[in-house]
Amino acid sequence: EGHKILDAMSGLWCVNVGYGQRTLIDAATRQLQELPFYNAFFQTATPPAIELAELLSEVTPPQFNHVFFTGSGSEGNDTIVRMVRRYWDILGQPERQVIISRQNAYHGSTMAGASLGGMSGMHAQGGLPIPGIEHIGQPYWVEHGRGMSRDEFGLVAARWLEDKILAIGAQKVAAFIGEPVQGAGGVIIPPATYWPEIQRICDKYGILLVSDEVICGFGRTGRWFGCETFGTRPDLMTFAKGVTSGYIPLGGVMVGDRVAKVLIEQGGEFEHGYTYSGHPVACAVALANIKLVRELGLVEHVRDDVGPYLAQCYEGLRDHPLVGTAETCGLMGALLLVKDKTTLVPFDPALSIGMVCRGHCFANGLIMRAVGNRMIIAPPLVITRTQIDDMMALIRRCLDLTLADAQREGWLA
Repeated sequence: EGHKILDAMSGLWCVNVGYGQRTLIDAATRQLQELPFYNAFFQTATPPAIELAELLSEVTPPQFNHVFFTGSGSEGNDTIVRMVRRYWDILGQPERQVIISRQNAYHGSTMAGASLGGMSGMHAQGGLPIPGIEHIGQPYWVEHGRGMSRDEFGLVAARWLEDKILAIGAQKVAAFIGEPVQGAGGVIIPPATYWPEIQRICDKYGILLVSDEVICGFGRTGRWFGCETFGTRPDLMTFAKGVTSGYIPLGGVMVGDRVAKVLIEQGGEFEHGYTYSGHPVACAVALANIKLVRELGLVEHVRDDVGPYLAQCYEGLRDHPLVGTAETCGLMGALLLVKDKTTLVPFDPALSIGMVCRGHCFANGLIMRAVGNRMIIAPPLVITRTQIDDMMALIRRCLDLTLADAQREGWLA
């Protein structure tokens, strides 16, 4: 229709290298012509899957030297459930079945993935969560931490994990899973003290730490992976989305040496797999994508240039009458829309102020997502400062239009 749209959500958190990258399109075309498919069962493999596994071991933290390929992040987290339980079974501790996650987390839409996630709306449909999944509160200062400094709250929120472990019994807990930054939950950025304390607690009780990097991975936070940004040493790491920049579906689990050694040397065959695990076309695109991220220096671009610039721009939005908090981490950002800036009193949820703002965004050529009263963005990593300026002008315009609606309807009274 001839309308220009600025995609501030990278599709669905995934088009990290932007649209129309010819190297990715050509990689898919070449592989389709050479070998469009073969499976990863029966001691078989394809060159793209082998080469991608090697490249992933280079760009991920040093404990990761093995990968299990899947078709999506949801499949990856289903794999995590089976893998951590199999790990403890091999070690003679089959009672370690429970995996702890967080309320308002998102780990996929399959039965296991949605159970690991803490979305109440998803749990209300389909008899979820499945047995053996427990949840603790999310590290959201506005919701749980007011009256404390953010650093104080970070420690309090992390210690909810220890409380849950003790309530269940440490001998029954297999793992803790978390997104470095909760994405679909509204870009919930934890205090700096949170993840180091989570790591300490996992170490204390010997449980596995799983970092869900489906959104945060491949440069989104200004490091290759969010666990590096927040200082954890996960045993398992889920990835998808940014591995191919969404050009073709691919996911997987990076398996740390602690787990891989047990599964490979003591466990025999791991009875698990998917038809499209290590799909050669998907792996060829992922290879081209990761090489392009390196060639363009996109991780450094986020860390040193556009990430800090976005943070500076978001600081400038704090003066808007509707904005209660404005936060960023790398190229992720969230604005909390509030009725009263001083007290952070929220709007009545029935008013759906976020969806009102989202409507203005779409009408004005901006794709920005609403999660309750939080307006969130995750633009492509190739974005420039000039494009950020354009995006910020659109955001402010849509906030002004939303404010005018709220004033006209008397919602601020």
